[in-house]
Amino acid sequence: MTWNPYYRGDGEQRRTPLADPPPWRTFPRTPQHRQYQPPPGLVDAVNTALHLRRPLLVSGPAGSGKSTVVEQVAHELDLGPVLRWHITSRSSLTEALYRYDALGRIHAQSLRAATAPGPAGRRAGGRGRGRDDIAPFLQLGPLGTALLPAERPRALLIDEIDKSDLDLPGDLLEVLERGEFEIPELVRYRRARVSVRQWDSTAEHPVEQGRVRCTQFPFIVLTSNGEREFSPAFLRRCIRYAMPTLTAGLLHGIVQAHFEAVPEGGAALVDAFAERVLGGEHLAIDQLLNAVALLTGEQAPQGKQSEELRELILRELSRA
Repeated sequence: MTWNPYYRGDGEQRRTPLADPPPWRTFPRTPQHRQYQPPPGLVDAVNTALHLRRPLLVSGPAGSGKSTVVEQVAHELDLGPVLRWHITSRSSLTEALYRYDALGRIHAQSLRAATAPGPAGRRAGGRGRGRDDIAPFLQLGPLGTALLPAERPRALLIDEIDKSDLDLPGDLLEVLERGEFEIPELVRYRRARVSVRQWDSTAEHPVEQGRVRCTQFPFIVLTSNGEREFSPAFLRRCIRYAMPTLTAGLLHGIVQAHFEAVPEGGAALVDAFAERVLGGEHLAIDQLLNAVALLTGEQAPQGKQSEELRELILRELSRA
């Protein structure tokens, strides 16, 4: 990549053209299934999870490539777009299964009643209640969409499960074991069959009697940064894989996969990066890729500027 100082800090306006970004920073995001290099043992772990229809729990430090494997599996097995559920301390099982906009539905009912005229409107209001439709106010979540009946399983990423509330992994157990769930609002609804929107899509799927039952258990990857322990009951339902320590050999393969050829000076960056990781520093693979993209090549920054940019990009993650 050619180093070009777009911003000069002099307050002058210029319509300077921006060069193309590195391929892993193009938008809409380009899947990295061709560039991903699974570490030793991960292919066997994936196939074990697929054979046994069990979730795959991948643990390792942030930035070690845990979540990218699901994109490669979904591409190779033609499982469709990856469904994603990013976990926070406020995440709940219900929101992952479905979302119901109760206030929106009440507002729509009130609006119909308010716009109906006079005594005839009361009769219209009665007919309006008959026309009330719950479907526009329901949407399946990422896990709920993954559990829809289908000819082929869907791929689902549950990212950073270790950041969840303490009860969430336990709440997941029954759903992961039974492969089905209930939508109480539809169980009580006047119609037995309702078409519900899927997650991250305009497509709809009919739900019968308020119950969703999978026919092909989804391929689920759960990632963990190792910030907490999980119960034995949860762990025994998963195939577990720990990301290995990033060695120089693994990193050279990763860089080679993202660049047609390792740029001049790239090998030295990789070796220095690997030495720092083995020394206990917390660094991410995308930091290395950024450094190789910006600091190598014939027109890369030189001298003191190169050293300062290298320190900026490869700053240890446990420091602010």
